[in-house]
Amino acid sequence: MFGKLFKFVLASAVIGSVAATPVPTSSGLVARGSYSFDNWGGFSSLSGFDNFYGSDNFIGSISSQTIVEQDQELVCHTESVEIIQQRLLVLQEMAKRIITEQICEVETQTVVFEQFHASLGLFSHDLRRTSGHHVGFDSSISNHFSDIVSSDSSLSANDFGFSGHDLGSNTVVVGGSNWDASTSPASVGAAYSAAHAAF
Repeated sequence: MFGKLFKFVLASAVIGSVAATPVPTSSGLVARGSYSFDNWGGFSSLSGFDNFYGSDNFIGSISSQTIVEQDQELVCHTESVEIIQQRLLVLQEMAKRIITEQICEVETQTVVFEQFHASLGLFSHDLRRTSGHHVGFDSSISNHFSDIVSSDSSLSANDFGFSGHDLGSNTVVVGGSNWDASTSPASVGAAYSAAHAAF
């Protein structure tokens, strides 16, 4: 079911052989120092928490990107905004399901959600071209989407074999947007301000 949800993403490109090109990037954000959550508050469910991003990188703001070059460029295509909102709401509710079904301590639920929420928020800086990162997604990690739910619709619990340190190692940059370096910073800034005014 979930594989079908995002089939439209794959329909816009044929992925051929790839070559990885390291691209030095900076998040433009300064880490706040080391802050360990391993066993924080005495909760064993937080054991190993720092292994994912590191104790000095709570939301994954310290990262680099390796761009995956494709034989055929992945290009965006416009769908109805309601279709996009539906799919993002599915992701939102799946995040809630994962956190509430697979973590029992409410304190750990809180720490994990705040990490997830803030980490996802970093993409806003990418979209506004203020992070130093390319606007794209990690194809190796996103390819695990269909592995989240087992065939019986239960949540899977198998290790996908990556951590937050791997984020960006297989970045695909989607082409075809209307970004214009001379005018888009102002128009995107206005869109950002308008969206925040609606909170």
